[in-house]
Amino acid sequence: MPETPPYHDDQNGGLLAAQTAGDNAPALSISEISQLLKRTVEDRFGFVRVRGELSGVKRAASGHLYLSLKDENARLDGVMWRGGAQRLGFLPEDGVEVIATGKLTTYPGRSNYQIVIERMEIAGEGALLALLAKTKARLEAEGLFSPARKRPLPYLPRVIGVVTSPTGAVIRDILHRLRDRFPTHVVVWPVLVQGPGAAAQIAAAVRGFSAMEPGGAVPRPDLVIVARGGGSIEDLWCFNDEDVVRAIAACTIPTISAVGHETDTTLADFAADVRAPTPTAAAEMAVPVRGELIAGLADFHARQQRAVVRLLALSRERLEQRARRLPAPQALLQSQAQRLDDLGDRLRRALVHRTGLAATQLAQRSAGLRPAVLDARLRQGRERLAAQRLRPALVAQRIAAARAELAALERVRRSLDPKAPLRRGYVLVTDSGGQLIRARAAAQNASLLHLEFADGVLDVVPGSPPAAPIARAQPKPRAAPAPGDAQPKLL
Repeated sequence: MPETPPYHDDQNGGLLAAQTAGDNAPALSISEISQLLKRTVEDRFGFVRVRGELSGVKRAASGHLYLSLKDENARLDGVMWRGGAQRLGFLPEDGVEVIATGKLTTYPGRSNYQIVIERMEIAGEGALLALLAKTKARLEAEGLFSPARKRPLPYLPRVIGVVTSPTGAVIRDILHRLRDRFPTHVVVWPVLVQGPGAAAQIAAAVRGFSAMEPGGAVPRPDLVIVARGGGSIEDLWCFNDEDVVRAIAACTIPTISAVGHETDTTLADFAADVRAPTPTAAAEMAVPVRGELIAGLADFHARQQRAVVRLLALSRERLEQRARRLPAPQALLQSQAQRLDDLGDRLRRALVHRTGLAATQLAQRSAGLRPAVLDARLRQGRERLAAQRLRPALVAQRIAAARAELAALERVRRSLDPKAPLRRGYVLVTDSGGQLIRARAAAQNASLLHLEFADGVLDVVPGSPPAAPIARAQPKPRAAPAPGDAQPKLL
């Protein structure tokens, strides 16, 4: 029996898939078809430039950047690896129109295609300005550009820090202008002022100046100037970087932004305390003119001298005016001089009068001093003296009265004698210092006791056997004179 061929239905297909010899369309796996599509797309679109608006921008923790590019009718996913994302000269945000350069590829995990971006630029100056306006509005809403945050510049900074390129004409212009106006110590922090990495260096330089400690090896600036010469908006774009703006706003040192020419404006100008139209103008704002200061000081000194002279002149004028109002010295002394003359005349007359009276009195009294009168008075005195005789009764009466008074005093002395009771058996006790002992306790505490009897003194140590008596000479009492003694002499 012949073999039955497989059942085929050309219209609806068979139930089982069959592989026939010579079939040029073999069945492929999903991975195989995905790889074929990936190679086809990458070979055909290995280098493309795509213009579109950024949407759904997201930076992963790994540093890779994921986003979408869109226009009015289509959408294209994109990815930018970490190395390319770090080299971007701007911060990608939703709504920014860019031109992305890279290659198209597929992502088999989601069966879609995407662009791997190697370079990304803002699509035209209009889009760049739109991004600038958007960033400015966001930072301004945070208060980074508030006038209340602006600080006054120091009048005469001792050290000025400059953030700029060390090889450009800007630093030479600043140094030349500072040398002409007021020579000042300048510390330059060299940085790139355009291109990749410039924004990071500028922000690091501003933060570095702000973090310096006073008194270090490098002097801490009193003022910081962030400067760059003129250029296009792309050249100056690093000064619009958000990191640079935040570093300037957070700087603890007053800052001057001097970026570009007078018509150029960057976000750094709004964040700085003062915006200078040019780097040269920033140097002029930083320091005053030394010659003008010297001239000002000289003018102040001259004004001070004129003020002193004017004050002296005004004081002299006031003194003269007040002196003219005073009466003349002669007028003040005339009445006193007249009174002095009157008193002098009266004094002379009084002296003459007193002299005459004294002469009269002297003459009257000297008349009684004649020799005859004196002799008469001497004789009278002698006669009265001869008439006076000493009567014994009067002298004896006075002696008796004195003797009675002396006897009474003797009786009082004897009654008050502290040693009189010793003859009646009493003892006078004293210590070694001669102080009287009145109590038994005081006697026990004494180192030595003197017992004075009527006939002598005995030294006793408390608590020891009695010692031999020590006889001391006793002064003999003076005998009272007897009533019949001879009469004492009066003279």
